Amino acid sequence: MARSQETWNKKEIQNKKDKKRKDKEAKKLDRKENKGSSSLDDMIAYVDENGMISSTPPDPTKKAKIKLEDIQIGVSRRAEPDPEDLIQKGIVTYMNDAKGFGFIRNLKTQESIFVHKKELLEAVQENNKVTFEVKPGPKGMNAVNVKIDRS
Repeated sequence: MARSQETWNKKEIQNKKDKKRKDKEAKKLDRKENKGSSSLDDMIAYVDENGMISSTPPDPTKKAKIKLEDIQIGVSRRAEPDPEDLIQKGIVTYMNDAKGFGFIRNLKTQESIFVHKKELLEAVQENNKVTFEVKPGPKGMNAVNVKIDRS
């Protein structure tokens, strides 16, 4: 007697195909029966003046007139900061004159900022109170225009 060529796996695959085909036919039949219920008017949504979605069209009397010249494209310009706000105070925590660099701890943010000897306006030592400005450098913020704080 010969064995059946139809294995359990083949039967399972065929059952899945049949179920998928029946589901598709049922959906097709359901769409035909409910043809008139989903019209284009039912699918349209409107946005009111407050940005809320509603089913009623917006009131044309509340429409705002916008001049083309008033539309600004891009980022607005920032006001230049006050020069006194750029000057910060700190304490020199490390200074290596041989290598020509050091670090200043900002008194306001407690952040450690790198300083190179070419940015020193006068000679400084460790634990000196200094005033400085901050500029972005290749590896982070750098102190520039560093001088001893006389106040």
